[in-house]
Amino acid sequence: MIHDIEQGTEAWLKLRLGKVTASKIADLMARTKTGWGASRENYKAQLVVERLTGCVQDSYCNSAMQWGTLTEPEARQAYSEHMLCNVNEVGFVDHPTIENAGCSPDGLVDEEGLCELKCPESKTHINTLLGQAFADRYVKQALWQLACLPERQWVDLVSYDPRLPDSMRLFVQRVPRDDEHIAEIEREVTAFLAEIDETVARLNSAYAPEIVAA
Repeated sequence: MIHDIEQGTEAWLKLRLGKVTASKIADLMARTKTGWGASRENYKAQLVVERLTGCVQDSYCNSAMQWGTLTEPEARQAYSEHMLCNVNEVGFVDHPTIENAGCSPDGLVDEEGLCELKCPESKTHINTLLGQAFADRYVKQALWQLACLPERQWVDLVSYDPRLPDSMRLFVQRVPRDDEHIAEIEREVTAFLAEIDETVARLNSAYAPEIVAA
């Protein structure tokens, strides 16, 4: 289900509360040589607290992140003009079969695609230009978006920095649908959500206030 709601609003935050979203897929799947990474446990704790309290957990926002938010509309326009395509904004998309999971792509592109816009610090943008590729965490984010929108066939990852010369401002990497990789991510998400459900149930069982009979 696609929710037509403005991203970043209080209503949008409430809609995502306690749910797995695309921007955190890499954290959810993070592993070390000895097991799961700390980012996975941190994310699980965040969602457990949101489920228990019904309140969105405060997220850190620095100047670079504020820059990205302010520059995103310009990036969307630059991408649309460069690719000669139509981009329609979207709020939140529920995964079609996995409850409490979804994504918020930055745009639906024509009939088959999506776009995910990044407006990073210049050093990050330059590294992307030189390496001709996005970091793996963003590829996972894109694949999860395709999991939530199975009729879409690709995601364009976009890096945009208006502080550079015109020819260097925009970089686009297309991530095609990969059903095998998507199925792997869906299995990880399903297991992760089961862990959250179990943790919430255990906490409620042990610490929820007892109802005193009249």
